[in-house]
Amino acid sequence: METIMNFLQQTGFSMIPENWKMLVMIAISLVLAYLAIVKKFEPLLLLPISFGMLLTNLPGAEMFHEQLFAGGHVNWDLLAGKTVEIDGVATTISAGLIDYLYLGVKLGIYPCLIFMGVGAGTDFEPLLANPKTLLLGAAAQLGIFIVFILARLVNYTPAEAGSIGIIGGADGPTAIYTTIRLAPHLLAPIAVAAYSYMALVPVIQPPIMRALTTQQEREIVMKPLRKVSKTEKIMFPFVVTIFVALLVPSAAPLVGCLMLGNLMHETGVVDRLDQTVQNGLMNVVTIFLGVSVGATATANTFLTKDTLLIMAMGIFAFGCGTAGGVLLAKFMNLFLKEKINPLIGSAGVSAVPMAARVSQKEGQKANPGNFLLMHAMGPNVAGVIGSAIAAGVLLALFGAH
Repeated sequence: METIMNFLQQTGFSMIPENWKMLVMIAISLVLAYLAIVKKFEPLLLLPISFGMLLTNLPGAEMFHEQLFAGGHVNWDLLAGKTVEIDGVATTISAGLIDYLYLGVKLGIYPCLIFMGVGAGTDFEPLLANPKTLLLGAAAQLGIFIVFILARLVNYTPAEAGSIGIIGGADGPTAIYTTIRLAPHLLAPIAVAAYSYMALVPVIQPPIMRALTTQQEREIVMKPLRKVSKTEKIMFPFVVTIFVALLVPSAAPLVGCLMLGNLMHETGVVDRLDQTVQNGLMNVVTIFLGVSVGATATANTFLTKDTLLIMAMGIFAFGCGTAGGVLLAKFMNLFLKEKINPLIGSAGVSAVPMAARVSQKEGQKANPGNFLLMHAMGPNVAGVIGSAIAAGVLLALFGAH
């Protein structure tokens, strides 16, 4: 009988009364899983994130140990199983699976590898055919800096404010890469917010787009894009990498990996590498990234007022970014002979290709014969580069040196 009682005391069930917050987190993880499976909200990442959140909040499982990464740094001695004194207490930790997977997030490896896969699967031809759309991609980063100022006004540190603002770029890997360096304690709510709002692009953007444009503007038909030569496509990754790395060195890892992936695709001489980066590598890294980021959403870090505030400021940043692209397109039309349909400005956020598809859909509602998809892909891919540069600026200004 004593043996049975000892066993029951060691089960997770016996720990529930002392860890009721974990039940709340388990419920949240199940809601996120429902959104991924049933509603198909960014399922490729939201599903592993939700399961990582579930695993880390199971009482007694101890699959992720926050102490290993306390203070924003990896405690290598503790990770290796050595006894380390923490707050005057000798501590030894047996690292779990997710602790090791999380190193890829902490060291900035996973976001860069995902950018490589994104680059391999992205066609920059619409941007090269109409370079003016680069400005729309830049304007859509407006939300990042507006919310940075807003976060500073509510007493977040510059580093924390930068991490919250980057949600406005609608780019999950960039948000993770930036946050892990500026404010790692905010990683869980920022990652969940970034990917949730990416999934909600078709819901969030259309009301803003319609509110800022007239029926006549939405009906504007843009002429077909010019054909871009293979030489231009191959030179583009080199030019962008060199320019961005010299301008904002902090953005070099993200932009460099993005352009390397694109170069592999455009040259046509490394098909095996191209296919591996787009498929096998991308899929494996997505699983590791999602599970390990979800595991940071422990009850102590996620169930705070900061989470609600971050979610609110994140959606505001996203809205401001959408508005910034649309309003710049309207301003540019004051000086252009060949008018730009302002709807493509909203695609300047980094959610590729969802934002471009929203522009196409709204354009066809106004004019069924209008085809804006390829035009919208210009600012869309420009937004990917723009958000990485914005992240580099924030890291240069507020990151640890």
